[in-house]
Amino acid sequence: MAAPVGGGALCLRVRLAGEIEVALPPDQAFGLFTPSGEREWAEGWDPVFLAPGADETEPGTVFTTAHGERRATWTVVGREAPIAISYVTLTPGERVGLVTVRLRPSATGSIAGVGYDLTALAPEANPGLQTFADHYPHFLEHWQDAIAAALAARAHAQKPGPG
Repeated sequence: MAAPVGGGALCLRVRLAGEIEVALPPDQAFGLFTPSGEREWAEGWDPVFLAPGADETEPGTVFTTAHGERRATWTVVGREAPIAISYVTLTPGERVGLVTVRLRPSATGSIAGVGYDLTALAPEANPGLQTFADHYPHFLEHWQDAIAAALAARAHAQKPGPG
C-alpha cells in the first residue's frame, strides 16, 4: 500500500507478519530479542547505546546499528517482559517503522510472532522496501535457523568435557 507524500508522490507501506519457532520457553527466549541478546545469533548485529542504562529493554532506550551501508536508529517503545518487545526503527532517507516480537509457549519452547510495519521515507526508497517485503519469509527462516544454531552452540559449550 502506498501513501501520498508532498507533490503527490507515493511512498510504500508494508505490514509484514510471520512466526518462527524457538527451542526455549518464552521467559528464556525473550532475551534473544533484546538489543544485546540479538548479538548471539544475528551476524553483524552490534548495537551501540547512546545513553546506556541499567535495563536496555526499558521503553525510551535508544541505540544504533550498522549493517553494511545501512545505518539505523532504534528506540524501544514497548516491553512486556518476558513475552513482547517493540521497537521503532529509522533508517534515514529509506524507511521508518515499528518492529514487534511477541512470544507464546509451544510444545517445543516458544513461537515468536515477528511483525514489521514499515513506510518508505521517499518514493526512491520504495524498491528497497518492496524487496524486503518480498523476501520476508526467507528473512524469518534465516532468523529461525540462526537462533537454532546459536542455541545448539550454547548447549555444546555448556556440556561438561570428558572427565
